[in-house]
Amino acid sequence: MTEHRVGVLWRGDPRAPVDEGRMGGTLAALRARGLRAEPVVFADDAVETVREQLRKLDAVLVWVDPVMDGIDRTRLDALLRDAAAEGVWVSTHPNTILAMGTKDVLVRTQGMAWGTPCHLYRTLDELRAQLSARLALGPRVLKQHRGQSGSGVWKVEQLDGDTVQVLHAARGSSLEDMPLDAFIARCAAYFDGTGCLIEQPYQERLADGMVRCYLVGDRVAGFGYQYVTALLPPPAGTRESPAPPPRFYFGPDKPEFQPLRRRLEGGWVGEMLTTLGLRREELPALWDADFLLGPKDARGEDSYVLCEINVSSVYPYPDEARAPLAEYVAQRLGTTPAPVLR
Repeated sequence: MTEHRVGVLWRGDPRAPVDEGRMGGTLAALRARGLRAEPVVFADDAVETVREQLRKLDAVLVWVDPVMDGIDRTRLDALLRDAAAEGVWVSTHPNTILAMGTKDVLVRTQGMAWGTPCHLYRTLDELRAQLSARLALGPRVLKQHRGQSGSGVWKVEQLDGDTVQVLHAARGSSLEDMPLDAFIARCAAYFDGTGCLIEQPYQERLADGMVRCYLVGDRVAGFGYQYVTALLPPPAGTRESPAPPPRFYFGPDKPEFQPLRRRLEGGWVGEMLTTLGLRREELPALWDADFLLGPKDARGEDSYVLCEINVSSVYPYPDEARAPLAEYVAQRLGTTPAPVLR
């Protein structure tokens, strides 16, 4: 039987001795499944070196944030597209990231049961012309197209006249009162290149926590749970959001999360694929979807509101997800030809 070669790619210094570090468990799970798993360390100044390494692989799993230390994925995504065109199975392909791993997925899937009335601002002029009227609907959350760790995510609430109160989701941020025009000017950088801003209604049950669902392909492989503090009103007497508590991780059978699991596996994933124009085999090997609690229904049961989908660098994740991930990769390489995406 052919021993398939699988790379696990992250950003670092290709010239330094390889330390498998946090990806050691994933590499070990792939090896335990009979795959020849190896680290691939990427840097923007080592594209050709990494290209030669990718050409020797059957598949590559990628863990690289959209932006890291001010560097985006432009060169990496071009390299991954080339590798996929040459027959390497890339998870997650850059085209899939653009389809489901950016904040505008909230706009594109707002008609689903997990959706809320969202709005897309394509230009700074649109934000300037439309935001004031939309703030009359209640507090809004604005999210830049691609980012992580709360960067470019703002809660905005109308105060008196043209004054708004804003709170950035990045750690250590504080409440600020300012003219609406000043806030809009601050958002200019989010429209650079192909950038945009996505607006979502502020969820009043934010304090009840967020459930992160980890999926391998179209199956739930685990959960994370965290009390979210980033956009909550600061404690009395302060204007700064408290530090978030730790996230807790569970396997896929955690009883209280089974209603959400059934909705994802029983229909939501398939409906999302149809809405986004993706094939099931284009799903990432590992991805996650974050859900906030929405209003309770007539029976008193929770509804769920999609907050975001992460596909670029899904880590950390429950230990229970590693074996299903390795099995999924092995099955894809053994039974299904890699789709060629361009």
